[in-house]
Amino acid sequence: MNRPGDDQDDHALVRRALSGEQQSYAALMARHREAVFRVARHHTGDEAEALDLTQEAFVAAFAALTRFDPARPFRAWILRITINKCRDWARRRAVRRMLRFALPLEDARDVADAGPDPEAAAISAREVARIGAAVAALPANLKTPLILCRLEGMSMAEAAQVLGISEKAVETRIYRARQKLSEHFMRKA
Repeated sequence: MNRPGDDQDDHALVRRALSGEQQSYAALMARHREAVFRVARHHTGDEAEALDLTQEAFVAAFAALTRFDPARPFRAWILRITINKCRDWARRRAVRRMLRFALPLEDARDVADAGPDPEAAAISAREVARIGAAVAALPANLKTPLILCRLEGMSMAEAAQVLGISEKAVETRIYRARQKLSEHFMRKA
């Protein structure tokens, strides 16, 4: 969560980065990389993918820094970019999954099963991964508000600003996400 004055500090760093001061952009990255990584990890359920998406988000933000609107918080802007990168990742993954199943039967033997190992699911350390996967499997319109508010600690107003929707819509989507997660775990029980 941002502290009072952070938005002004971020805006000053953006101005200095735009004038060519590399350390200012490095400071923005240091300040926001944990939140970006957490959002990406919750979307993907995979730390390696989240690291790649974190890097992609900051590269994209640096390339688009001239389009940053100083009337908005930098954190909201970089998290919006991160969410878009996560959505792109999910689309690419869906295409790869579809193509994997389109292989000829003789080639399909070489494709590894990406499903969880049933024995490993029983291990208590896997419970967190199971919950993460359930969250990652939610539709993006439900997953994103849940991640921002419940896992990132944003207020509904902040999440609404990041997503460009009303606070009521954020509240409704979080409620629906929780319902879907409950249904998911009830079916698995």
